Amino acid sequence: MDIATYTTLTATDIAQGVRDRRFTARAVTEAALARMEEVDPQIHAFATPDPEGARRAAEEVDRKIAAGEEPGALAGVPVAIKELVMTKGLRTTFGSRLYEDFIPEDDDVCVARLRAAGAIILGKSNASEFGFGAHGCNLIFAPTRNPWDQSRTPGGSSAGSAAAVAARICPLAIGSDGGGSIRIPAAFCNLFGFKASMGRVPVWPGCRDERYPGVSGWESVEHIGPITRTVADAALMMSALAGPDPRDRLSVPADTDWMAALGTDLPKGLKIAYWPRWHDQPVDPEVAATQRAALDRLAAAFDLDVTIEAPPEADLETAFPAIVALETDLTGLRTLIARTGLPVTEAVSGLLAQPRTFEEATDAITTRKALTNEIARRMQSYDLILTPTVPIVAFAFDQTGPGSIDGTPVGADGWSPFTSPFNLTGQPAASLPCGFASGLPVGLQVVAGHLKDRQVLQACAAFERALAPDAAFPSLSATS
Repeated sequence: MDIATYTTLTATDIAQGVRDRRFTARAVTEAALARMEEVDPQIHAFATPDPEGARRAAEEVDRKIAAGEEPGALAGVPVAIKELVMTKGLRTTFGSRLYEDFIPEDDDVCVARLRAAGAIILGKSNASEFGFGAHGCNLIFAPTRNPWDQSRTPGGSSAGSAAAVAARICPLAIGSDGGGSIRIPAAFCNLFGFKASMGRVPVWPGCRDERYPGVSGWESVEHIGPITRTVADAALMMSALAGPDPRDRLSVPADTDWMAALGTDLPKGLKIAYWPRWHDQPVDPEVAATQRAALDRLAAAFDLDVTIEAPPEADLETAFPAIVALETDLTGLRTLIARTGLPVTEAVSGLLAQPRTFEEATDAITTRKALTNEIARRMQSYDLILTPTVPIVAFAFDQTGPGSIDGTPVGADGWSPFTSPFNLTGQPAASLPCGFASGLPVGLQVVAGHLKDRQVLQACAAFERALAPDAAFPSLSATS
């Protein structure tokens, strides 16, 4: 299989083609590895490639097919695994010097399920240290760059995962989302990113395991999920990922057929709440216009009953960091840093240096309860909430934020207010490509009520068809 053919194929195409013996998993894998060699030196999506492991996995898929055995729903489909997610026998640094040589003894649940489904793991994709930062910078690897504009970030913290899919190195990638880390890079890279309801995709070890300071954080907000080019590919991936695991006390029973939602018509007249801005937080005018134009097209296509309203009152710039700090093993991190003498990023050192009181912690918990309850009340009147995924296009690759939006200064935590609320509530949310501003991708966030994951996928599949996103992908020339 040549690279040009490979880059046109979705995960659904590949899985079906491998099962039908139109091409082999090994041929697909060689094309994926060739594409990685061709473009990854420009974007640094991968922290630790695993070409030999990928080839062994592909040969096993081909053996099963030749023997008439079931190869799995993702047979032969290349996938990238975020650096914050453990992979047995394959270096996993969590983007931190503290774990630079760490080789996990266990696969994360999601990785084990992908392997069982026949997916081909190409390697580990780059991320910010322990997920602190919506970018792809850490102290080990070169910063990840956006394939649409290599002077800009792909977003994060699932930076490498998004860059790998956008560059068509692989059609699927695992991301993790504690405050927007699947949806933000999806928006910046013209991709679909899905954060299912809390517990749909179990997490273990990761943030549920106390043995790894720095890793064992984000527990009540962390979600594992897909970053893909299409909604159908995300649904296919969810069919392998979803379902309970006894090691994750927050996991929930399996949903029904994830693919079934894609083939059903979206009911006319859905009630939509649209939040165009987060109170007085600025939104880039061109981004706002792109998102509103997409909403208008969807409203006309599906007779949507749209109400423009303000989001709930909630001081999330204070509450969200407090909750993240509360769930971080601060003592364990300090001990590990002192023992190794190794440096950490400013985001991590700042977290450790920030004093907090019990009152700040309980205030944050109360804010979270109030936000969750208010959104639940509103969802009784609406089918979906739509918002900008991010109020800007991608910023410079070596920065932690844009600095300002439309001339208004914004802090490191203030430039992306739309995603973290739904980590706090745990309800399903996705970012769907909706157009371009200044030549860069823009995303629209689609949110449903608690455990109504298939409603998000059904709506996004219909919206995807109506918006007919440009099938073009970034122009990345081969490395000389």
